Amino acid sequence: MPIRRGEDWGEPGGLGPDGVLVSSDGEARALIEDARRANRPLPEIGLLGGDLVRTLGGRGDPDAIRSPEAWRFALDLGAVLLDGRLFWFCAHLVARHRGWGGEVLVAMNGAWRGSWNLGPKAHPGDGLLDISHGRLSAGDRLRALRRVGTGDHLPHPQIRYHRTGAFQAVLEQPLMVELDRQPVLRASKLSIRVEPAALVVVV
Repeated sequence: MPIRRGEDWGEPGGLGPDGVLVSSDGEARALIEDARRANRPLPEIGLLGGDLVRTLGGRGDPDAIRSPEAWRFALDLGAVLLDGRLFWFCAHLVARHRGWGGEVLVAMNGAWRGSWNLGPKAHPGDGLLDISHGRLSAGDRLRALRRVGTGDHLPHPQIRYHRTGAFQAVLEQPLMVELDRQPVLRASKLSIRVEPAALVVVV
C-alpha cells in the first residue's frame, strides 16, 4: 500500500538473513531485473550507497544495516517499456542527450540524482513518480543548473511536470535512457508505470 499523507513510513529492523547488500542503485536494479526475468520473488536489499540512500537518510554502514537499529522501507519500483522492451528502475530514469541539451525526460522515484534534487516532491513510497519533460534553451539550462541542487528549478514554463502512477511519451528522436545511472538503450517510445511498495529496502 502506498503511504498516505501524515502516515509514518518505515519500521525499525535489520536486513534478514537472506537479504543482499548492494553499494548502488544500479546494483539493486540488476538484482531486481534478474529476479523479475526469472519470475522469482524480489530479494530484500540492504542499500549501502546510491541516490536512494540519500533520500532515505541511510548511513552506508553494513554492520548497522544488519542490526535492529536499521530501518526497513517498502519502496515503489519504476517499470518502463522502452520501444517495447521491459526494464525496471529503483531511483530514477533519465532520457537525454549528452550535456543535457535538447529534449529531456526525467522520472524520479526519490529526490536525488547525485547532488541534483531533480525530484523535490518525490517520495519512493507514495505510489507515484515525479515526471519532468521538456526542452530548455541554453540560457534557461544554465539558470536551471544553478538551482537544481535545491530543487528550485521547478516549476518552469518549458518543463511539463506530473506526479503520476503511469506516463507515456513519444520523444522527438531516440534518446539514450539511463536507469539508475546506467545507460540501457536508445529509445523514442517510453511507457512508464509504478509498482507500489514492491521492494523491501533496509538502510
